[in-house]
Amino acid sequence: MHKYANPTLFMKIANAVAPWTTAIAVICFVVGLPIALVFSPPDYQQGDAARIMYIHVPAAWMALMIYSVMAVGSAVFLIWRHTIAHLVARASAPIGAVFAALCLLTGMLWGEPMWGTMWVWDARLTSMLILFFLYVGYIALGDAFDDQERADKAQAVLALVGSVNIPIIHFSVEWWNTLHQPSIITMQGLTISPEMALPLLILVAAFQCFYISVVVVRLRAELLSAKIRIARQNLAAAE
Repeated sequence: MHKYANPTLFMKIANAVAPWTTAIAVICFVVGLPIALVFSPPDYQQGDAARIMYIHVPAAWMALMIYSVMAVGSAVFLIWRHTIAHLVARASAPIGAVFAALCLLTGMLWGEPMWGTMWVWDARLTSMLILFFLYVGYIALGDAFDDQERADKAQAVLALVGSVNIPIIHFSVEWWNTLHQPSIITMQGLTISPEMALPLLILVAAFQCFYISVVVVRLRAELLSAKIRIARQNLAAAE
């Protein structure tokens, strides 16, 4: 796997994948959204309010998945000093923050008709809010140091420390008495009907492909920024 630490080879693969993921994302959104918002059956208890699930759940999954990607990339960066791994983590952070914010916002909109309030200090809601702050803190650390190497190390350490929150979010509904509904996918299978699961899984695929496409674009910008920074340092050293 070490050969993929070469930025040129990594970007060659990423650039080849991006058009396909973009096309799949568009198709999944075009197909999945009408099924989810119009044709899927209403929930037997929550009615049409449960349709928020089709945005809320994929956003939550993506927020967790992207932070996991950041944690793995940060570990690879700290252990093997593979810069591309850290750049993937940096490129992913703003996308993950948007998904975490979308998860919180849709959760609040869903909570109003279901719980009678937009916010409670529920275990899952609170731990997801902490995840959002971890994303924001990670992004802020990138500009908090004059020395870019120190900033990179600080970001990587924060990503690894913050990864402790991932299993807490996932298992919070099992570990504590919480208002939040149990997980939709369990070891026993899906807890919702196939008619509702189909559009949900289509939109999960759409969100995942969207993330891959956007992170490739952001990774190009991160690599260009790194090249400009190195060129400036070399120019300053030459003077």
